[in-house]
Amino acid sequence: MSQLPTTLEDSIVLAQAATIAAIAAGHRRITVEILIPELKSMNLARQFIEAFSEGGNTLKVLFSDTGAAALAKRNWDDINFKIDDLGSSRSPIIDKIQDEDRLFIAIEPSAIEVEQVEKLCNAAGDRPVILFLPKLEDAAIVGIGYAARQLRDRFMTTLTCAYYIKPLETSAIYRCYPAQWQVWLEQNDDYTLLAECAQKPVGDELDEILMPSTPGNSGTPKPLGVFASLGRFLRTLSR
Repeated sequence: MSQLPTTLEDSIVLAQAATIAAIAAGHRRITVEILIPELKSMNLARQFIEAFSEGGNTLKVLFSDTGAAALAKRNWDDINFKIDDLGSSRSPIIDKIQDEDRLFIAIEPSAIEVEQVEKLCNAAGDRPVILFLPKLEDAAIVGIGYAARQLRDRFMTTLTCAYYIKPLETSAIYRCYPAQWQVWLEQNDDYTLLAECAQKPVGDELDEILMPSTPGNSGTPKPLGVFASLGRFLRTLSR
């Protein structure tokens, strides 16, 4: 039976393998999500990209803006792939796509960039696009408008999640392609697999999975404190 990753190295290796498996299975719009506030995304992105860098100049890594792209070019040593940004109205993303590009990795695209990301995916055709740590559902982003929200929601239905981990109060939601979505509960400093689902469990479905397994349950989930083992994982990621 699979287990949750407990180190940064394990998580990166699993995310890389899951992404490669998803591409091999024919998926072309792929997300990799590690939903941890302490995450240092730039360092993690650099390590994740290593599994794909053998493609050299055929790999294009795209950041949300020119500043982040410039920072990566400055700080990342010995890169053999191309770095650019997702474009703007004055510099459309479609103009940044070249025939030699075979794989695209977009780093932390947000709901604000969803239009550029959709254009990237459409222009890429059968070439894979990986969205690494996307924030397309970020409720903190305001002012994107009704039409943009519709575009985001429609676009998200075209994505395949290869890797996902999200710690909750005493549990975690996890997926590592090709396995199904999983819900894990912390019990006595260890994990118990509560359920496997074909789709990501949210809302009432997630509550129904967690509530019967919560010690002392009286109809509502009771917080049990820090998710200890995953907490160690979080501290590792934040270094």
